[in-house]
Amino acid sequence: MSDGRGTSEAEIWQRAIQLASRGLGWTSPNPTVGAVLVKDGRVIGEGWHRRHGDLHAEREALADARRRGNDPAGATAYVTLEPCAHTGSQPPCADGLIEAGVAEVVIGAEDPTGKTRGKGPSRLEEAGISVRWADGPFADLARALVQDFRKRAITGKPLVTLKTAMTLDGKVATRSGDSKWISGDESRALVHRWRAEMDAVAVGSGTQLADDPRLTAREVEGDPVRQPARVIFDTGLVTTPGAALFEDIDEAPVLIVAGPDPDPERAAALEAAGAEILPVGGTDPGERLGRGLEALGSRGIGSVLLEGGPGLAGVAVSAGEVDRTQVFIAPLILGGGRPATDGPGPELIADATRVPEVRVSRVGQDVLMSATIRTW
Repeated sequence: MSDGRGTSEAEIWQRAIQLASRGLGWTSPNPTVGAVLVKDGRVIGEGWHRRHGDLHAEREALADARRRGNDPAGATAYVTLEPCAHTGSQPPCADGLIEAGVAEVVIGAEDPTGKTRGKGPSRLEEAGISVRWADGPFADLARALVQDFRKRAITGKPLVTLKTAMTLDGKVATRSGDSKWISGDESRALVHRWRAEMDAVAVGSGTQLADDPRLTAREVEGDPVRQPARVIFDTGLVTTPGAALFEDIDEAPVLIVAGPDPDPERAAALEAAGAEILPVGGTDPGERLGRGLEALGSRGIGSVLLEGGPGLAGVAVSAGEVDRTQVFIAPLILGGGRPATDGPGPELIADATRVPEVRVSRVGQDVLMSATIRTW
């Protein structure tokens, strides 16, 4: 952002949100946060939380201002998430703003965690600093940035994005199970970028056996690329130690969500290959999926890209575990084959999952339909 005078508040928020977005895929289990310092109508410092363990956005912005030779005293700090007031891997951000002598703090979204909620703003106000909250579209954008952090804080489960690629007639594979490739090169490149921004990528055991995927993020711009954890929902523990997942086990962990009593010999063989087995109970597939997501959340996983197959997708939708969808529709017609979701589903249209809004865009020759089912 230019340091020219007369910067509008809309431009400041756009910059803060842009900065926060740079931390996607790196900050978890912390949230992505951006901060911009403004004084006398110009930007004097900016920063973002680059990765877990590094300085938080507010202290990055203060350090940036000082590097530029700017005094943050009397400045207004725009922060996409409320400043923390506790000591973790870094000291409290609220204290840093107080010590710097800023005059005002404008906050984009609230932090739902008990250790933070309201404490930072209260400490700022007690120190005589004016605090106000963003409203309208910039508040919505700031909140959207931390949906994974918010959901895990509120429910203990990661944010679930269901991704699928289908033909014009709603099929994800031929009768023989062939699915390579329904979507185009541009769509697959976008999916790899999403993988790099997620904490985990997940498939069901059927997809793992049929496709033997690696589930890593490949050919993504930037160096290094953060690899997601690979998750297999495998109640019967049919995954084999010879799967492609284990060829690059040093790059990204493999977590296998199994049934409550996994076969000891199979479990031992998979653990020897490098997998972590997560046994979960439940009376039906939906309950087991929910408990599996809780197990992932307890390990610090805040976001999951659910890539299939139809059985797992159907269970996730029926169980109400999907928060977002990313559906690629390719210019192909099979006239048969496997549907995008499998399972019994509801008997009545009135009981179907309703999507509030769908955003439509073009990705190469494909159409991408993006939707948010619920917000946190």
